[in-house]
Amino acid sequence: MTKTVLEEAAILEEATIQEQVDAPKRYVAEFFGTMVLVLLGCGSVVLAGSAIGFVGISFAFGLAVVAMAYTIGGISGCHINPAISLAMLASGKLGVKDTFGYIVSQCIGAITGAGILFVIALGKPGYSLASGLGQNGYDLASPANFSMTAAFIAEVVLTLIFVLVVLGSTSHKAPKGFAGLSIGLGLVLVHLVGIPITGTSVNPARSLGPALIVGGTALSQLWLFWLAPILGGLLAAAIWRLIK
Repeated sequence: MTKTVLEEAAILEEATIQEQVDAPKRYVAEFFGTMVLVLLGCGSVVLAGSAIGFVGISFAFGLAVVAMAYTIGGISGCHINPAISLAMLASGKLGVKDTFGYIVSQCIGAITGAGILFVIALGKPGYSLASGLGQNGYDLASPANFSMTAAFIAEVVLTLIFVLVVLGSTSHKAPKGFAGLSIGLGLVLVHLVGIPITGTSVNPARSLGPALIVGGTALSQLWLFWLAPILGGLLAAAIWRLIK
């Protein structure tokens, strides 16, 4: 089927946004956005979790995305998540070179955010690394002891839902100016369901930062929080191509 003029214009606009900003600047934006997500999202777990509970933590992650969407969205698109970048690659909205640059920047940002959080947490009386750093896990490392199978299915499905929200909210047919809000609230939604299961990843970089510092079980289980979200993101891209 031939694309309409409106569809072609929308695709051109999406490509032009990224071409107008030099790649290094976009990579720095992705680094910063992911650092903020991990610092504030995981920070809500480590520094304020006992006071705000699962609901508060869910909103902390979602609000971090809202804030970053309106801060760096016009620079890099505010992916701050390798699963989203790979979905954009599969959707034809991001090139291979930029996808690699985005993911590397996101991972470095996540590690930096987790490192800053760890330094801050050390100033909390009674804190030790054994208390955790907001890492994800399954089986005994799951907040509610969910199995590996349950964790894998949850991460695939929750990431699929979240990335579909991202793709739909950034579509040319979506209301303009509201993408950041809908994406942030979408992340709140999946956290409300996913926190008891895995602590909610839906973002390989978000899982990488804390796991590298905590080590042990968190690091040995990290494979799931890369494989499942990436699979969920690619499935979302395929579904979006089918239904859009």
